[in-house]
Amino acid sequence: MRASTPSLRTILYTGAFVLLTSYAGCFACQSQAPTHTMMPPAKAETVDTMAPTVSVADYHWDLPEGFPEPPVPADNPMTVAKVDLGRHLFYDKRLSADGSLSCASCHEQAKAFSDGKALPVGIQGDVLTRNSMALFNMAYTPIFTWANPQIKHLEVQMLIPLFGEDPPELGRVGQEKELMETLAAVPMYQKKFAAAFPESTDPFTIKHLTQAMASFERSIVSADSPYDRYIYGGDDAAIPASARRGEALFFSERLECFHCHGGFNLSDSTQHAGSTFLEFNLHNTGLYAEYPATGQGLKDVTGREQDSGKFKAPSLRNIAVTAPYMHDGSVSDLDAVIDHYAAGGRAKEHPNKSGFVKGFTLSASEREDLLAFLNSLTDETFLTNPAYSDPFVGY
Repeated sequence: MRASTPSLRTILYTGAFVLLTSYAGCFACQSQAPTHTMMPPAKAETVDTMAPTVSVADYHWDLPEGFPEPPVPADNPMTVAKVDLGRHLFYDKRLSADGSLSCASCHEQAKAFSDGKALPVGIQGDVLTRNSMALFNMAYTPIFTWANPQIKHLEVQMLIPLFGEDPPELGRVGQEKELMETLAAVPMYQKKFAAAFPESTDPFTIKHLTQAMASFERSIVSADSPYDRYIYGGDDAAIPASARRGEALFFSERLECFHCHGGFNLSDSTQHAGSTFLEFNLHNTGLYAEYPATGQGLKDVTGREQDSGKFKAPSLRNIAVTAPYMHDGSVSDLDAVIDHYAAGGRAKEHPNKSGFVKGFTLSASEREDLLAFLNSLTDETFLTNPAYSDPFVGY
């Protein structure tokens, strides 16, 4: 490690890196919010929310009826210019030290911005320790990464792939000045950074880079699956009878799925502009009797044994296109996921295992119905939306 370069741990936990001075208090520890029973959203019902944190005249959220307004940080309001800049940066391999990787290398739109691999590979060929999470409805997510509740801002999360060292992803640690000089030399970026940050005399900063990328990621919304059209659009023909039977199973106390995957985003870690507190939970699903040293979950942050194996339950939107599953990609497909929970987990006696992972029995037809429901959560409009696609294609 370079003596003059702070480690990512230093960046994340002491705030030594210059960007973090503008996000004072964002790493304050927070007690885990209580679990709330989460039933399916009321069909075709308008959700009344408080005003958004920030209202920006030139940016419009294209949300269906029933979706609340996302919260936006007061110091990084949404603008069309910032979203456009962030989209270009997301797909630009110049963000990596050797020009070989971009964010999109591990987050492909056709796979709901996951990558189809058990574990991604960083710039130096190192296999990372966490499965690439799908990216959508990030504006509604109160905490980021699989198991670190201290990372509550997309602007801060971006520091991990850029400057993380253990192992390196994009490999830019110690190259902050070089990275910004590289981007500043590109005529396109000279225009786009100036348009995104018109009040700044020096728009080429790490802070502005992360703000633009966070704005693009917040703009990525998935809300047009067949199930959305059924629930929010009132279209009874949007999903087949099998999927409706699967919905009933999913939201039943018999299977318990909805406790961790409920609400409009099918997740128990959700926020919106009307939220009065951050709601999130981390769970041990009985995946291992002993979790490997590189994947202890929340325990990696707290050091507490009672937090071993606890990870965030991701949204189940687009779940059919984001295999393999779990934090380490160790479960190959949806049939195997159902097998895992039907068995009550691999490690049934783990002391930290969630009480909701108690096991169940399904008939063959019930399994087909549950799979039909999970497949109805795929949003083909989102997977092909040109607003989220690679802007460099055809250049």
